[in-house]
Amino acid sequence: MKIYTKTGDDGTTSLFNGKRVAKDDLRINAYGTVDELSAIIGTAISFETDPKLLSDLNNISFLLFKLGTDLATPIFPLPKFEVIRISENDITSLETLIDEYTAQLPPLKNFILPSGTHSAALLHLARTVARRAERLIVVLQKNTDIGNYILQFINRLSDYLFTASRYSNFKSGTNETIIKF
Repeated sequence: MKIYTKTGDDGTTSLFNGKRVAKDDLRINAYGTVDELSAIIGTAISFETDPKLLSDLNNISFLLFKLGTDLATPIFPLPKFEVIRISENDITSLETLIDEYTAQLPPLKNFILPSGTHSAALLHLARTVARRAERLIVVLQKNTDIGNYILQFINRLSDYLFTASRYSNFKSGTNETIIKF
């Protein structure tokens, strides 16, 4: 199988329902940003040493693929194939992880700099890309039906990534840098 198809040479790409859209379409920007987020998390995984966090981040990577598929497949017209979409359970899973990590972390009483271990710093970067994806998804939702859970999921994901960065530093014994004014 060739990696290049040449079908995008005219500046368009296909959604999963086969519809061709411009590569600067808002939907393409949204799931392209999710793809960028996934690559950053993959890089964070390459530096992470805590087994629990490694496992959780690998699961998050699969959820991001699911999110990208969901964004790449419009709700209407109904696709002719089954699409596994982001669900309320996916949001609950993130909340459970956030609560598990938070229970082990010292209370946060100040703002912190996005720093620490390689993994933690990359998870902070991932958090900012998740927020950018969220902003794009908010605009997309104003223009089309994206379902009930995508926006909640990406919002919770950025919270998870913040907590995961703190957890990575904590598990490695790296102190957080507190911002003092």
